[in-house]
Amino acid sequence: MKKLLSSLALTATLAVSTVAVALATGPTLAASNGPVDTSNVRKDISAQATKKTYTIATVVKVDGIAWFDRMREGVEQFKKDTGHDTFMVGPSQADAAAQVQIVENLIAQGVDAICIVPFSVEAVEPVLKKARDRGILVISHEASNIQNTDFELEAFDNKAYGAKLMEVLGKAMNGEGKYVATVGSLTSKSQNEWIDGAVAYQKEHFPKMSMATERLETYDDANTDYNKLKETLTTYPDLKGIIGGPMPTSAGAGRLITERGLKGKLFFSGTGLVSVAGEYLKNGSVNYIQFWDPAVAGYAMNVMAAMALSGKKGDIKPGLNLGLDGYTNLTAPDASKPNLLYGQGWVGVTQENMKDYNF
Repeated sequence: MKKLLSSLALTATLAVSTVAVALATGPTLAASNGPVDTSNVRKDISAQATKKTYTIATVVKVDGIAWFDRMREGVEQFKKDTGHDTFMVGPSQADAAAQVQIVENLIAQGVDAICIVPFSVEAVEPVLKKARDRGILVISHEASNIQNTDFELEAFDNKAYGAKLMEVLGKAMNGEGKYVATVGSLTSKSQNEWIDGAVAYQKEHFPKMSMATERLETYDDANTDYNKLKETLTTYPDLKGIIGGPMPTSAGAGRLITERGLKGKLFFSGTGLVSVAGEYLKNGSVNYIQFWDPAVAGYAMNVMAAMALSGKKGDIKPGLNLGLDGYTNLTAPDASKPNLLYGQGWVGVTQENMKDYNF
């Protein structure tokens, strides 16, 4: 009995010691807190290490769609990992004025940093200038032409991303016929650069292809994508290709191709997620989607914000390794814009490898 009591006492002591150590060391950067592998992320940006808890808001184009649901997972993981007060907000619909109002509210709250994925770069420029004038740090994403930011983080070279989409689409169309392109907004800079890259690749490699009409503005909404594509198909019944900038186009196009029985006749290549386009990849209506992980992008922006806020702004430059997949060697291709930094890649998904992705 004495031995049993001693054993129980020792176990209890060890348990209390373990809790004490956990409380003393604070949050650690570990992959177990969420979907992002953070095993190589720097440890000197946690609230414990910086001796201060920063409030960092991530503002997205539209809340409630799969893309930004995934980004929220990365933002929430950063909070768990570091102890900083981080959160994500966005308008319920893709609306530039609504996004501006959210930023105004954050300025009034006095947050330390704003990480933003602008719906319209032009619309947010004045309010971001106001934020920076008030001493709020700004990190932006998908906005390579933005001016009022401390650092702009792109996941990759945007035109190369679009060129790859067109390479896949052009081969599916046998290099001939009409296609249409979608963007969330005509002022969504990165998406329009993707389409610019796609069109340039088409003109060079597939001269017998042509864009049927001007870019369709779909406001990052799958139903709008579906309806606008349906109208375009009515006007151009010989349409053979769809290249999608915004993620929801993959669902809108997949639905249209499935309903009209156009599998093998009308082809899609564009940004998408398996969680959104999976059923259409399975049934063959969608042949190819391309994406980067929004959770990692959200985490990366917050890492940069915490670095800058804690006096490590000088480390944010070409060659920086954020310790995150796709962001291990940031580059600055435009010498005139040293704060415009690029990561290294995207993933392409077909029916064959879709099982490897759970988002």
